[in-house]
Amino acid sequence: MSVPLLRAVDLKISFDGVLAADGVNLDIHEDEFVAIIGPNGAGKTTFLNLCTGYVRPSAGGVFIGGREITRLSPRQITRTGIARAFQLPQLFAEHTIYENVLIAIAARKGFWSAFSTLSDPVYAEEAGALMDLVGLGGIAHLRPVEISEGMRKLADIALAMALKPRLLLLDEPTSGVSASEKFGLMETIVGALRAEKVTALFVEHDMEIVRRFADRVVVWNQGQVVATGTAEEVLNDPYVKENVVGVA
Repeated sequence: MSVPLLRAVDLKISFDGVLAADGVNLDIHEDEFVAIIGPNGAGKTTFLNLCTGYVRPSAGGVFIGGREITRLSPRQITRTGIARAFQLPQLFAEHTIYENVLIAIAARKGFWSAFSTLSDPVYAEEAGALMDLVGLGGIAHLRPVEISEGMRKLADIALAMALKPRLLLLDEPTSGVSASEKFGLMETIVGALRAEKVTALFVEHDMEIVRRFADRVVVWNQGQVVATGTAEEVLNDPYVKENVVGVA
């Protein structure tokens, strides 16, 4: 069997005596689109932070393609092929969407080349292609404050994709997005990731989004993985319905 793209082995961490990860073991394989669900405080976002170096475990390890990354910095982990899109889009408010993407491309190339990269036609072409990929080509000239939350989320995805990741971690991609936007948003995200052959792991509270878009669902509760399977299997599990979805 092939080596998992991402492997978490016996991860443990606590905050003020509360276990946010209590012996977590999880494999994510290439080309999967995996949802993490669970009640508030279950440890879902903490897991993303453990995988991206923002938090370090007290025990256990994280591996990408068989290489251990547990003690690497967030910047070093990004270079191994993991990118992150946040619940609140991390955009430069004073720059246009186009400029934001150019800055991300420059960051991939190295900080000291950033200013020359911004005017390089090769990277301008890459930025344009990325914006077209996520459906933002028509608003490239606008600043984040001038576009909807859904569009800001897509811009954040474009910035993450500019890093050329193998794996993208998304924290609640539809939070703050209107009901009329959320399904179209996810269709665009999934289409872009599939087109670029990027594996994804996303935290989500909207079960309809999970049911429609996840290849596999992982259920978190009290810092542990308590169930995993297809959306149909997991969302019909009596324990999950009672303790996670809130349906007895």
